[in-house]
Amino acid sequence: MKKNLVAPALFISHGAPTFALEPGLLGASLRSLGQSLSDLRAVLVVSPHWQTREVVVMTTPEPETVHDFGGFPAELYRLQYPVRGEPILAKEAAALLENAGFKTSLDERRGLDHGSWVVLYHLLPQSNIPVFQVSMPYTLTAAEALKMGQALAPLRQQGVAIVGSGSMTHNLHDIRQPGTRPETYVEEFSSWVGTAVQAHALTLLQNYRTQAPHAEQAHPTEEHFLPLLVSIGATKDEETLQVLPSEVTYGVLSMASYGWGLPQEGLAHQATLTGD
Repeated sequence: MKKNLVAPALFISHGAPTFALEPGLLGASLRSLGQSLSDLRAVLVVSPHWQTREVVVMTTPEPETVHDFGGFPAELYRLQYPVRGEPILAKEAAALLENAGFKTSLDERRGLDHGSWVVLYHLLPQSNIPVFQVSMPYTLTAAEALKMGQALAPLRQQGVAIVGSGSMTHNLHDIRQPGTRPETYVEEFSSWVGTAVQAHALTLLQNYRTQAPHAEQAHPTEEHFLPLLVSIGATKDEETLQVLPSEVTYGVLSMASYGWGLPQEGLAHQATLTGD
């Protein structure tokens, strides 16, 4: 990516923590894309695995790799993502959010939750670009998620990629065995969202809860969907959208992911990956 270009915005479905060990189509796509992102100044991640009473911004100089899950293979707990933080840009993010009306505080000890590092483990495996996180308030609404993305958008002009890490669908009660055919409601919900995203239909996406088919089944709770709204809120209608190759895991976890404003090198890598 050339330094005079705006940094991209991404929505990445992180699926189960085992995504770190089982990259599938999306993991390969992220690794290909990451080869064109070496000139980023930093990566800002919004993840559903850091929820707080108010917005909190991570200013940790060297964030730890947090294994915030249980019952998985020992190999997963040995993985580390050693990366620097970016306290100065993090404080700029906090100021932008404050100016947009969000009550905001700083946390200089917070580590990277798995919604962040599992994704970056594939996207930026050399862990050589600074990372910081912005939390999601427990009470965050769809409208506020869009507003959060709009507030953070100026950071893209400074070379900060904005990454919403969530899940296109996230109903853990419906988890199936690996390799199970995707549930019909997963396909129908993901298709509706994909159409709305490609149309940059922000009002429709903001009202997805009542407009999208099977919305409550796809997301019994909203925290894994809202990072998508943060990401698209940080974009402009005229930006090029790239749909990243992905699949559905465990029958119900759609890994559908998107990128806006990707550098041409990234688009070329994706075309090679998909055979287009």
